[in-house]
Amino acid sequence: MKKRKLGKTGLEISPLVFGGNIFGWTVDQATSFKLLDAFVAAGFNAVDTADMYSNWVPGHTGGESEAILGEWMNRSGNRNKIIVATKVGLDMGDGKKGLSKSHILRSAEDSLRRLQTDYIDLYQSHTDDADTPLEETLGAYADLMKQGKVRAIGASNHKAERLALALEVSKKTGLPAYQTLQPNYSLTERAEYENNLEPLCAREGLGVINYFPLAGGFLTGKYRSESDAAGKARARNVTKYLNERGFKILGALDQVAKKYNATPARVSLAWLLARPSITAPIVSATNLEQLKDLVSSVDLTVDCESIEFLNQASA
Repeated sequence: MKKRKLGKTGLEISPLVFGGNIFGWTVDQATSFKLLDAFVAAGFNAVDTADMYSNWVPGHTGGESEAILGEWMNRSGNRNKIIVATKVGLDMGDGKKGLSKSHILRSAEDSLRRLQTDYIDLYQSHTDDADTPLEETLGAYADLMKQGKVRAIGASNHKAERLALALEVSKKTGLPAYQTLQPNYSLTERAEYENNLEPLCAREGLGVINYFPLAGGFLTGKYRSESDAAGKARARNVTKYLNERGFKILGALDQVAKKYNATPARVSLAWLLARPSITAPIVSATNLEQLKDLVSSVDLTVDCESIEFLNQASA
């Protein structure tokens, strides 16, 4: 598996990252282990999670995903082969949120304990925190990096202006700089990334690991009506795309998929992987068959004509 450089972090990752938000939510621990085993056996090496996954599930408090990932690495004895990305900053309940120094330092210890490891490869600000000075946030990360508990830092869900400002603060103060961005980017969600974030990432050499590359499952083609999504865990994410533009995108995906004897999901990921600014999309699968389809996208090279056809359909 050909690895890709993750910005200037010094880390090298395979071209897909496994999205761990499903661990303990839509898949139990045993299934999570099977999926992770298969992902690594196929040559991939990076998993993304967050401290708050999955505190939206009744009875959960957050940390369930990290705990499952930690238990899997402990049992597999493969921690040194896995690039672990996790996040801090979203609401854990009881007012535990944001990017203050005290919250980051405390949260890092909690994540390390759940992950059963003494270092995090990529620690990301899950969302911007305008109430905390950037110097304080970056200073907290500096402490963690000095202690060897964090190897590199990244930003998630940041607007271009704030990300640029954070990078400027790092240059002026000598504090650690964000080396990666985790944006929402797919055939259905293009404008914000392409117009504002992509030029900044290209200029600053940031690695990009985008989430929702399949628009919460919409781009797999299995949700084509309200009834298809009814009662599904991701219904909220996909129903907003059931409109004229969404159907136009699905139609284009169907055509390209037919041309390559592939699935819409594979084509959607191949479209992303062909974009120079994208390091590795974050994908999730709840069964081995789905996973097999997703990982095979790295072997699909879509021609320029098909890419332009998809660009036009999703413009």
